[in-house]
Amino acid sequence: MTILQALFLGMLQGLTEFLPVSSSGHLVIFQHLFGIGEGALAFDVMLHLGTLLAVFIAFWDDIAAILKQPFSRLTYLIIVGCIPAGLMGFFLQPYFEKAFESLLVVGIGLLFTGMMLIISERVADNSLSLKEVRETTYRDALFIGLLQGIAIIPGISRSGSTIAGGLLAGLDRTFAARYSFLVAIPVILGAGLVHLKDLSAEGISGSIIPYLVGPLTAALFGFIAIKIVMNLVRDGRLSVFAWYCWGVGTLTILAHFLV
Repeated sequence: MTILQALFLGMLQGLTEFLPVSSSGHLVIFQHLFGIGEGALAFDVMLHLGTLLAVFIAFWDDIAAILKQPFSRLTYLIIVGCIPAGLMGFFLQPYFEKAFESLLVVGIGLLFTGMMLIISERVADNSLSLKEVRETTYRDALFIGLLQGIAIIPGISRSGSTIAGGLLAGLDRTFAARYSFLVAIPVILGAGLVHLKDLSAEGISGSIIPYLVGPLTAALFGFIAIKIVMNLVRDGRLSVFAWYCWGVGTLTILAHFLV
C-alpha cells in the first residue's frame, strides 16, 4: 500500500464513518479498486482507531463528565443503546459477513438510509417534543440501539440510522447527534477488539508509514465530518445526504444486475 492510497482511504473512512453514507461499503469498494488485499484487515482496524480518536477529541467534555460520574443517566443510556448492536453482531455475524459480498444488499441499504434521513427530518420538523438526557427513556435508547444494530448491514449508515432514530424518538436535534456519536464509541472499540485476534495472525506487511498516515488522516477528516453533521442536524438539513444515498444506491443495484 502506498502513502497516497493510505491518505485517500483514511480520508474516505474519516468522512464516511460519520457522514450518513455508510463507511463500510465505501471502504470495501475502494480497497478493491486499489487492489489492496494483504494487510487490509490490519489497515481497517487502524483506520477505525483513527475515527475513534476523532470522537474522543470532538466530545471530550462529554466523555470527561462521564468519567467523573460513571453512574450517570447518560452512561446508562449509552449502555442500553449498545446492547442491540452487541447481540446482533454476536449472533448474526455470519449473515452480516455474507451481506458484504452482495452489491444488491449494499444498494438496498443505501436506499434505506436515504429514506430514514428524509422521514426522520420530517418527523422532527413537526415534533413538539425536545427530549434531553433526563427526558430520554431507556426505551428510546433501545430503539436507537436497534437501528444501530441493523446498521451493521453494509449500505446502512450507523450515524444516519442512530441520528434518525433519535429524531424519531423526539430527542432534541443537538442531543440526538451527540448521543449518536457517544454511543458509537463502544461499538467502534468493540469492533476493533473483535478483529484483534485476526490482526495478530495477519500482521502488518510492508512499510509501517501508511499504517500511521491512514489513521491520522481518518482522525482529521473524522473530526471535520463530526462538525459538519452536528451543524446540519442542528439546522435540520441532514436529509441532503438522502439524495447522495439514493444515487449511489441506485447505481450499485444496477451494477449488481449488469456486472
